[in-house]
Amino acid sequence: MTARQPIVSPARRREVVDALRRGTVPQAGLDLFAVGLGRFEPALDDDIATVAGGGAAFHAIRGEYGSGKTFFARWLAERAKRAGLATAEVQISETETPLHKLETVYRRLTERLTTATHQPSALRAVVDSWFYALEEEALDAGRIDEEDTQALAGAVDELMERRLAEVSRTTPAFSAALRGYRRAVAAGDSAVAEALIAWLGGQKSVAAAARRNAGVRGELDHFAALGFLQGLLTVLRDCGHPGLLLVLDEIETLQRVRGDVREKALNALRQLLDEIDAGRFPGLFLVITGTPAFYDGQQGAQRLPPLAQRLATDFTTEARFDSPRAVQLRLPGFDLPQLGELGRNVRDLYAGAAHHPARVAERVDDAYLAELATAVTGGLGGKVGVAPRLFLRKLVADVLDRVDEHDEFDPRLHYALTVSRAELNEVERNAAAGADGIELDLP
Repeated sequence: MTARQPIVSPARRREVVDALRRGTVPQAGLDLFAVGLGRFEPALDDDIATVAGGGAAFHAIRGEYGSGKTFFARWLAERAKRAGLATAEVQISETETPLHKLETVYRRLTERLTTATHQPSALRAVVDSWFYALEEEALDAGRIDEEDTQALAGAVDELMERRLAEVSRTTPAFSAALRGYRRAVAAGDSAVAEALIAWLGGQKSVAAAARRNAGVRGELDHFAALGFLQGLLTVLRDCGHPGLLLVLDEIETLQRVRGDVREKALNALRQLLDEIDAGRFPGLFLVITGTPAFYDGQQGAQRLPPLAQRLATDFTTEARFDSPRAVQLRLPGFDLPQLGELGRNVRDLYAGAAHHPARVAERVDDAYLAELATAVTGGLGGKVGVAPRLFLRKLVADVLDRVDEHDEFDPRLHYALTVSRAELNEVERNAAAGADGIELDLP
């Protein structure tokens, strides 16, 4: 392992390398090979600290397709989880998660809710931790015997009502469902408990009997969704997670929906930003990602002037002078030196668990990585910004694996980069100018 690599667990290393081999963004471990994000760290860490202290934050990530917006969002999520925050990444889409239906956004949020210790969905674990924290607080007061379950239950109910007082004024169903869930757990009725957790998560088609048990009716709607989000933030804060990073990814898909639906979605986003500014969501760090066309075009944010005003950021100066504290954060994408640095980071990460690390370091040296980066970029019309995914997939699956597994394999002698249309995504196919296949021999 080289000096630049920190100590990494085998499981974490394997998870990262396996994802790169498949051509996907790893769910964790992005800090191990991130390139070019250091300039954002101080400002974003300040935002995380603000959120953890009971404030709120918002950023709009701006970048062309392939510029690394999803990578950036997951990298930020890792930093947030290290600070104790919960996180959720929601992909906005016309059919699965339309932005104008906030109840659907909330449901996806709870499905993808994760913490440093719990994978999605962490909702039930969070709620259970909250009740445990309330019990501990009630016992710490010293007025209740731990064996007096009835008195303890009453004290927990009182604490719960106090914590959720503000939420109950606007969304009493959230508190009612929590009370019903707690009763079901105490009674050993797992079916009702599961149903009420599902209802708290915004799921549809929850059994009517379970809802009657908690005294709630119907399903979550658009207007109650914000109240449920407010309640969730309260629960998170009380059980040791001082905030929530919510990423709404690929928001540029709004440009492709019907005009009236687009306007409703843009207005929902404006409403959410206004509620954040008004202080309704202490502990919320909202991040949206989109292309420049969404932020600047008439089919995107500019269609709703109040939203455009809230997102407005001056990008007339050079990107190197951008402020990492601006509302919009511009991701300029990769250049060839950065792509080479990315390759070196991944090679060193791979070598740390390789069977033959010395062979990996010798045959996949810095010069070869630069050649491979140039070749992949050339196959994509010279567009470095869309090359990282394919570059890393080729590096891991076609080069590093073979060097480690085969003693005689030398990538300079035995490997010619070939890219078929079948392995390219839409952006990469467009960059490759519609070629049926690209075969490039490295120098």
